[in-house]
Amino acid sequence: MTNETAQRLNGVEPGWGKVADAFRANFDGDPGELGAACSVYVGGRPVVDLWDGLADRESNQPWDENTIVQVASTTKGATAICAHLLVQRGELDLDAPVVRYWPEFGAAGKEGILVRWLLSHQAGLPIVDGPLTFEEACDWDPVIRALEVQKPLWQPGTEHVYHAVTYGFLVGEVVRRITGKSLGGFFADEVAGPLGLRAWIGLPEDQEPQLSRFEDAAPFTVEELTAGMIKMTGLDADTVTAWVESMWSPGSIQALAGVLGGAMDPSTGYFRTRAWRAAEFPAANMISDARSLARMYAATVSDVDGVRLLTPATVETMSAVQTSETRMHALPPGLTVPPNRSFNMSLGFWRACPPAPLTGPRSFGHPGSGGSIAFADPDAELGFGYVTNLWNYRPDDPRAANLAEAVRACLG
Repeated sequence: MTNETAQRLNGVEPGWGKVADAFRANFDGDPGELGAACSVYVGGRPVVDLWDGLADRESNQPWDENTIVQVASTTKGATAICAHLLVQRGELDLDAPVVRYWPEFGAAGKEGILVRWLLSHQAGLPIVDGPLTFEEACDWDPVIRALEVQKPLWQPGTEHVYHAVTYGFLVGEVVRRITGKSLGGFFADEVAGPLGLRAWIGLPEDQEPQLSRFEDAAPFTVEELTAGMIKMTGLDADTVTAWVESMWSPGSIQALAGVLGGAMDPSTGYFRTRAWRAAEFPAANMISDARSLARMYAATVSDVDGVRLLTPATVETMSAVQTSETRMHALPPGLTVPPNRSFNMSLGFWRACPPAPLTGPRSFGHPGSGGSIAFADPDAELGFGYVTNLWNYRPDDPRAANLAEAVRACLG
């Protein structure tokens, strides 16, 4: 990062005050903020760089320009960028079967699964039957062996559902087979290093002092969840109620997807341990600041201090929606949930849609459980990053949406 860039990273450039206003207002809103940061790049240069609040309520430690925080599934966008770097170099074919790169994957009827179906959550492998321990998941290979023998839940390529944790192992193993590097290692060498990012998939121990302690916002009821999804999607109450009951009830597909065969039981508090942060979970455990997220996405659509990660042709291919013609798995018979109101997924990225308009129709990126999000807008040559340590799991969380709306207003 150049000295000129570092000098600009201290606030808001003229014309971007609405983003600062929205950022400050989030601290007084519902659910509010404990500590947070927001960054925007346009045309390869920073125009917004904001942080405030507490990094740790217990010690009253302020959030500063070096604070980093867990970003949950916002990690998935970084993992997808790594895969598309290999596509761009001709080392990975989206339409090749996965077994070309990972022969053992073909067991249990998986020999025909295409690489693109891993990236678009259509592979039929959202869960692992297990049992797996947390220690085994941290070791990587036991999860890979389990996925090799796992049978798909549906005919791959015909349905989709969110592969909450397995996505990172599936895509990460393909990257490892091609490059000989773990996903976290490849990300460090090919993305974070060239761009000077403070972002890690597998946090080095010497970075622990900069880590923010995250807290959970107030719990909410199923009724509040349903109301939030009605508001966010614009779908009718009967559709949303049936959708919620089928997808998020105990024992449902999404509940099982989140625990990785028992390895990631939330009651154990694994996600607050050093072991979790040190391991590589390329779907879920990147640690970063907002500036690095914005800078990373900006480098997919523009030149950032001499670095551009992806060509316009690669961006066009990887951001094309893949789930518009397939049905969401496990919905009740007769129930239809339009993908652009629920899971508008391209090859590793959520695409802008009515529930999440981002900043433009071609915007693409990925949110994270708790509230973080990062995305790019090719038309505006924009990269955006928002992180928070007050994790709110409601689908209608207004904080990132308020910031994105303010960015749209500044873009005009």
